[in-house]
Formats: sequence, structure tokens, C-alpha cells
Amino acid sequence: MNEPVRVVVVDDQELVLAGFAALLSGAPDMTVVGQARQGEEALRLVRATRPDVVLMDVRMPVLDGIEATRRIRADPRLSDTRVIILTTFGLDEYVFGALRAGAVGFLLKDTPPEELLRSVRVVMAGESLLSPSITRRLVEVFAAAPAPAPARTMPELTDRETDVLALVAQGLSNADIAARLQIGPATVKTYVSRLLTKLGGTARVHLVIAAYESGLAS
Repeated sequence: MNEPVRVVVVDDQELVLAGFAALLSGAPDMTVVGQARQGEEALRLVRATRPDVVLMDVRMPVLDGIEATRRIRADPRLSDTRVIILTTFGLDEYVFGALRAGAVGFLLKDTPPEELLRSVRVVMAGESLLSPSITRRLVEVFAAAPAPAPARTMPELTDRETDVLALVAQGLSNADIAARLQIGPATVKTYVSRLLTKLGGTARVHLVIAAYESGLAS
């Protein structure tokens, strides 16, 4: 039997913290190795326990979730620790900052229990965390922004990689992209993996950000 996924939960709201911790502890394949209520406490805890996954709140006293995420990802001892941001749609600007800091994705605080557990398992499997519906929400945020971010330099992509990236930025799932391009879903997954490598991303949302920052999507 595989070792349970070791999780640290970070949130300054007592009820949210207790609820997530109880849910994760009740899953047979997960264990909560610590809880923290602010960023500096979270850093000390993560460095001491080296969990597989951190569920990280954004707005917290002393040290916010963005900076805590950046410091975790900058620590070579924590290279295997994955950070998932906990947020609401009203905190989108913080979410983008945290994703750029190295988080693998985000969950809403009203995420159904079964979806939260599934998301932790997906992240542990090295797959994309974001569902097409959440990706589309990110697209909407970019589209509604009053001014686009400065264009970033895009590495050289093949025509097919460019096609796949543009469709990812539209919020399409791998199955939808496969149907649109008339290729197999496994082939799409390969292209997505190549794009993540070329663009230095760790989750599907990073491809959305890259597409908008480069001007490929608008």
C-alpha cells in the first residue's frame, strides 16, 4: 500500500482550517501533518514536516500566502512540495501572483468535499489541477482586465504546439482540444507536457497565463 499523502493546511479562519483538516484526515489515503494560521508559522511548519501538499490561504496576517508560496518554492529542500492556493473569486489578483510564485493551481473555499480530495490526488499524480470551468474563469479575468500585462517573450513553438496552447487558453479540456484538432487525447496530453516544459510551468493555469501575457490569446 502506498504511503498516505502528507498535507499541511494553512488558513487564518478557524472554521475553514478545522473543516479542511477534518475532511483530509478522514480520507484513507491522506494525513494532515500540521495546521497553521499565518504565513510565517506555515513556513516553519512546512520546513519541519516537508509535506507532499500545502493548502495555502492567500490573505493572512504577518506573511501572506503569496510570499509564503514563493519562499516554499525557492527552498531546494521543498522541491517536491506542491502548493495549492485556497481563495475566492474576489481575490483573483492574489491568485495570479501566487501562481507565478510557483503554486500548482487553486481551489475555491466553497469547493465540494469530494472535489477537494480529488484535487489533492490529481496534484500528487502530477496532473493538471484546474478543471475547464475554473480555467474559463481565469480567461474571463484576463479578458476583463483594464490593461493587458506587458508581452512576455515566448519560446519557439511548433504550429501544433501553438494551436494547443491557444485552445488551452480558451478553457478547453484535453478531450475538447483533441476533437477540435482531430488528434488523440493522449497526443494532446503530450503537447501540454511539452508546453509546460518549454514555458517553465507546473500546471495548466500557467499555460493560460503565458498565452495571455505573450499576446497569443486575448
